[in-house]
Amino acid sequence: MGDLKDLSIETLDAMAVAGTEIVECDRVLARTGDNVVGEALRGAGVFYEYDHYPAGDVYDAGSHAQYYYHSHRKGEHGHFHTYLRPKGMPSWVRPAPVPDFTPPKSDNDALSHIVAISMDARGFPIGLFTTNRWICGDTWYRGEDVAAMIGRFRIDHAQPSWPLNLWITAMLRLFQPQIIELLRQRDETVAAWQRKNPERNVYEDRDLDITSQCPVSVDEQIALVDDALRTAKGKRRARPTRNRAPTLA
Repeated sequence: MGDLKDLSIETLDAMAVAGTEIVECDRVLARTGDNVVGEALRGAGVFYEYDHYPAGDVYDAGSHAQYYYHSHRKGEHGHFHTYLRPKGMPSWVRPAPVPDFTPPKSDNDALSHIVAISMDARGFPIGLFTTNRWICGDTWYRGEDVAAMIGRFRIDHAQPSWPLNLWITAMLRLFQPQIIELLRQRDETVAAWQRKNPERNVYEDRDLDITSQCPVSVDEQIALVDDALRTAKGKRRARPTRNRAPTLA
């Protein structure tokens, strides 16, 4: 998933801050026996597979970021799906020129799926994955364009849960390098599938659902970021400086 030591100090610093925010959210929730999954399900009653939690999704009208939690996969308790709507995207981003694309009626409905976050029964993240278009019914964008959306995903309000909103925003910051790589792999997977099955519409092919995935650990990622930061700052301190020419009076 790439070498964090290739990243700039500024990027690593932002990832370190995100890691601290995730740990703090988990800490304050754990004090009352809660976790981020429980925050998404709070007040929902019976938990049904495929239903969205919270009902109606969580949407930030300022950033146009959106997410929800649901369950239907083996090997996890459930997962968060994260999205960005067009009004929150970079101005130059356009839907990919796929054969069957029909623009939605509303100019803010051509939303893009960014990444899904797999959760275990304890409420901790265990993986990231991307999906084929038919899974979420989103609009397809090139992987490099979706990568440009990651930093724009932000849920900056308190409903339904301030720690959950802060946590999910920070997750996309902490694991940004992995998400970018997953998006690259996603496009490669789709292209290879289309070459193998030229008679099918790859984006609606029910035989292709998960397009890329990887396991994650918050603690391990934080440790990797800390190590990369120490290395990068050590190199900066060791960099020789040029002697300035004397100033003429």
